[in-house]
Amino acid sequence: MVTTVQNANVNITLPDGSVRVFDKPVSGLELAADIGPGLAKAALALRIDGEMRDLKTVLNEDVAVEIVTAKEEGDDVLELIRHDAAHVMAEAVKELYPETQVTIGPAIEDGFYYDFAREKPFTPEDLEKIEQRMHEIVDRDESIDREEWDRDEAVKFFENQGEKYKAEIIASIPDDQPIGIYKQGEFQDLCRGPHLPSTKKLGHAFKLMKLAGAYWRGDSKNEMLQRVYGTAWRTEKELKAYLNRLEEAERRDHRKLGREMDLFHMQEEAVGMVFWHKHGWTLYRTLENYIRNKLEKADYQEVKTPQLVDRKLWEASGHWEKFRENMYTTDSEDRTFALKPMNCPCHVQIFNQGITSYRDLPLRMAEFGSCHRYEPLGHCMVSCV
Repeated sequence: MVTTVQNANVNITLPDGSVRVFDKPVSGLELAADIGPGLAKAALALRIDGEMRDLKTVLNEDVAVEIVTAKEEGDDVLELIRHDAAHVMAEAVKELYPETQVTIGPAIEDGFYYDFAREKPFTPEDLEKIEQRMHEIVDRDESIDREEWDRDEAVKFFENQGEKYKAEIIASIPDDQPIGIYKQGEFQDLCRGPHLPSTKKLGHAFKLMKLAGAYWRGDSKNEMLQRVYGTAWRTEKELKAYLNRLEEAERRDHRKLGREMDLFHMQEEAVGMVFWHKHGWTLYRTLENYIRNKLEKADYQEVKTPQLVDRKLWEASGHWEKFRENMYTTDSEDRTFALKPMNCPCHVQIFNQGITSYRDLPLRMAEFGSCHRYEPLGHCMVSCV
């Protein structure tokens, strides 16, 4: 006797609460088409039980699904677009400059970047060529497809392609995580996703912005890579509005205005620090006095604490363990001191000296103090209250 096993139905719950039933597994793209041709055309990705996934993901069990389109507000769509823009840029670079190695390319606030390893520096003219090739790749409408590869095969593949950085990343991924490889045209890249279904869905609302240097894996002991920044948006109208905002911000750049108005200047011998000129310092003191009056009316006590404090205080506050690499230090007579990166630990010392009862609370302290922090891309001074 032959027993026939019927496939279980797949029940897809939509945002409006309705349920679509399929007698076999169905992709997100097929689901969108089943709902309507207009939605299938506009669809960019899926949100499955609240998690963003590729539109081509196969749904083989009962789940709640939302079809994501460019009309959706929020960061998810922009992150998706910008992540794809980074991949399209990497594909363009590999086509134009095959000797270049690709490393990491995430979406970031207002855009994306990709770090490249190559001996010859990119030029502004190169960026124009790369951007033009990106537009061509979008027009090709290349399908973007995800595959899961064996770890060793993936490492070997990228090593054979001369992509040592990508091979190193794959080798460092924990064994319990899948190795996802996305293909678009002849370009293949390691990525967790999700991505758009094709390069055409990216559209043309993107622009490459600038070049910068970046250390491999953010470690100054490693090789210096070339980072290409770009921006990408849902529509060309949004892109134009963003570029206009940048132009307005540049016109209001405090460093530029400081020089033009003879308020202050900065120079290499004191990176990140301010040389206040007469008119600038007058403006500074005027603002300081305005804030001081506001603080007094709000019952704040103005205090002043040391700039240089023994490391014992920073160990007690936790800064030494968590923030040591971002602190300026100096040694004197077998003691280590640090310039304060923030005011509050010193304020706690004043609190410890004066409070005797809960009836003295609340105690509000304020300080016009200069806090100094050492940051990887240079030195930074922050003045805070």
